[in-house]
Amino acid sequence: MNKNYYAVIMAGGVGSRFWPVSTQEYPKQFHDMLGTGESLIQRTFNRINQLIPSENILIATNKRYEDLVLKQLPKTTQQQLLLEPAMRNTAPCILYAALKIYNQNPNAVMLVAPSDHWIENETEFLKNIETSFKASAKNDILMTLGIQPDSPNTGYGYIQFEQNESAIKKVKNFTEKPQLEKAKEFLSSGDYLWNAGIFVWSAKSILNAFKEHLPEMVDILDDGNNVYNSDFEDDFIKSNYEKCENISIDFGIMERAKNVHVLPVNFGWNDLGTWGSLYNKLEKDTQENAIVGAETIFRDANGNMVRTESGKKVIIQGLDDFIVVEKDDVILICPRKDEQDIKQISAAAKDKF
Repeated sequence: MNKNYYAVIMAGGVGSRFWPVSTQEYPKQFHDMLGTGESLIQRTFNRINQLIPSENILIATNKRYEDLVLKQLPKTTQQQLLLEPAMRNTAPCILYAALKIYNQNPNAVMLVAPSDHWIENETEFLKNIETSFKASAKNDILMTLGIQPDSPNTGYGYIQFEQNESAIKKVKNFTEKPQLEKAKEFLSSGDYLWNAGIFVWSAKSILNAFKEHLPEMVDILDDGNNVYNSDFEDDFIKSNYEKCENISIDFGIMERAKNVHVLPVNFGWNDLGTWGSLYNKLEKDTQENAIVGAETIFRDANGNMVRTESGKKVIIQGLDDFIVVEKDDVILICPRKDEQDIKQISAAAKDKF
């Protein structure tokens, strides 16, 4: 394995649209959402570890999930955890990781990837990452992977690229989640991709981008005293991290930088953001019902997403296109078309119970 290859797995989210399974105490990335025998973060780590040495994989997460990470990822050590003392979106977290990695290896190229995405073709994914690593090692570029869209999805951001003969395209611009009509225009134009939030760059290039576009954040987190990978790192982060602006890497860097490039990819991707996206990835029975954990009988019931504790017996009659989820002492029953309401449902349940 190439010792200059590094990765940062982003694992600090709560996944509130997967309530009641995903909670603040135990979010979705630590659950076996697909019934595969691995949690989402375990699957992500093992996938990346095929290309990147395990000691070079850092986990960015909230302090409260420290024990969960170490328990689920036994190959990681305390030194590989980036424990955010405050929620500050993705830009401060990525700067923290880049400073730590650069201090360790100035020649490093790094992958930044979410902990909870579904990748169908892992061989193709790793090939794409290798292509991106090689390009980023040679050139001062910031790379992202762009998913070939198969529908005018309004739940994703879009990347417009310049048409050329090379595999890697220069990015024209980013568009946040569009309205349906605009998404249809993007799809028909042929020069738009979904923004998967998967990035590759050299540690040097991303640090230069931060110095140009978010210099105040660099002033906060780079004290110039080689604090990273030392005994003083934890105290320094606890004292300074919360002073950083709450801003995403997309807004803070990618939409401002002039050296952003995209590799169009097609490895079977899903961001697993909702029960509906999970339903789309699971195998279905003859009535198009998807089941995780439960033993089921369906009578005149079609298109349902059912998830329970292992072995729970569930009988459903006369119900179509619903989400039925059981976790501990909570049962959620909600139409699949209303899945975006689950965040609000979760908040209301928390208030009442």
